[in-house]
Amino acid sequence: MSPVRPSPRLDSAGAVAGHIEALVGIDRRLAPVRDFAGDVQPRITEPGFVGIAHVICGQQLSVASARAIWSRFELLPGALDPVTYLSLSEEAVRATGFSGGKFRTVRVIAEAMVAGELDFAHLETLPAEEAVRYLVAHKGIGPWTAEVYLVFCAGHPDVFPAGDLALLKAVQHGLGLDARPSIKDMIGIAAAWTPHRSAAALLFWRYFAVMRDREGLLL
Repeated sequence: MSPVRPSPRLDSAGAVAGHIEALVGIDRRLAPVRDFAGDVQPRITEPGFVGIAHVICGQQLSVASARAIWSRFELLPGALDPVTYLSLSEEAVRATGFSGGKFRTVRVIAEAMVAGELDFAHLETLPAEEAVRYLVAHKGIGPWTAEVYLVFCAGHPDVFPAGDLALLKAVQHGLGLDARPSIKDMIGIAAAWTPHRSAAALLFWRYFAVMRDREGLLL
């Protein structure tokens, strides 16, 4: 009997486990990382306009700060729909804690969606690198934002946000590297984990959290 192929979308615990099993088969260095990290759960959130706005909200902020700002933003009437978002003033959005830059980036996304130039359903059909290019074509969206959206909102199976500081720290520690990898180096390391790079990201984020909570490291 042939082995069961992992689900292409990381939207269930079973799918994540299948991808991690395949990942460890590719790179045996990840076996102790998996054993230490323990259970890795999917982290799927709402896709589309709400999802990308949520990711933009969290750019360069602590989890606690991002959560507090989002809790105010989502209560702002009209904030969660691209059409009605365009009617909101910058003052109203910034009062929730968004910066001017984030207000404008979300507005660019809303305008593109209303104009039919950004289709999140189409985005989910694209290969990883093509999907990233599709998103970063819109002003204000960088690679980290695009990649995090693809992992957490689209459940894309093969994306690794190489610019994420927690991932860089976790990979250095988990693989026993002498120095924290650069973004370029991290892209090269993660390339070997194709087509399971998103599972690798989820694994190392979990590894980072366990190390931080148990031993106070990696902070």
